Amino acid sequence: MKRILTIQDISCVGKCSLTVALPIISAMGIETAVMPTAVLSTHTAFKGFTFRDLTDDMTQIANHWNEQKIGFDAIYTGYLGSFEQIDIVSNLFKQFKTENNLIIVDPVMGDNGKLYPGFDNAFAKRMAKLCENADIIVPNLTEASFMLGIPYLANGYTHEYIEDLLIKLTNLGAKKAVLTGVSFKHGELGVYGYDSATKEFFSYYREQLPFSFHCTGDVFASTLCGALTLGNKLNKALEIAVDYTVQSISKTIENTEHNWYGVDFESAIPYLVNRIKG
Repeated sequence: MKRILTIQDISCVGKCSLTVALPIISAMGIETAVMPTAVLSTHTAFKGFTFRDLTDDMTQIANHWNEQKIGFDAIYTGYLGSFEQIDIVSNLFKQFKTENNLIIVDPVMGDNGKLYPGFDNAFAKRMAKLCENADIIVPNLTEASFMLGIPYLANGYTHEYIEDLLIKLTNLGAKKAVLTGVSFKHGELGVYGYDSATKEFFSYYREQLPFSFHCTGDVFASTLCGALTLGNKLNKALEIAVDYTVQSISKTIENTEHNWYGVDFESAIPYLVNRIKG
């Protein structure tokens, strides 16, 4: 059985980060190891959430795995909350990288042209440094702009602009880059990817549903990581991840009593299981 290590926080309620990654990757038939970076009572869209930093535990956990000769077919990082955590993860990559495994970085820092609270341009530059060691990075347009130090364009961009952005992202060091939240046509939203080794571009779009929910990026990234680890090529893995994310949103919309803080990805898991078998 394949094994993926995912490194991100636990929001005990909120359908994001580890509480999304663990069930999705496990449902894909992959053993899921976790390194929690922090424990929160809820994700940060709730008011008054509690927070416990686990930075001091991360190196000890990694060292124990190393002593036990535990290896991973993929390492997937999500939200990292500090410079110190980025440095620890960078060292972990060096400990556990092999010729055959994948390192996938989702540089979770911001959206809609703004960084999340607590992050600044210096943090974005440090995250760009972490991306040097990745095989695949999956930023949105905001995160890509801040890592590259260029102005953010919400719309009005061209295919040439997006492709140039992807090339610049792989110039950071990652072999492949995927931009999420890309749209060239009203009512369509999707992803645009680039493989620097083959010089190939990939894109895939679905209908843009008239609803917005928290943490759909975590659903996408977790599914993409699982699909790649199972041996799917990048273009196929992107299709699986986008389709499952759309299916999760659709299931949420169908449920008139859905929660506001995340999508009903659980209801769409049967679709995902059948999809990866096909």
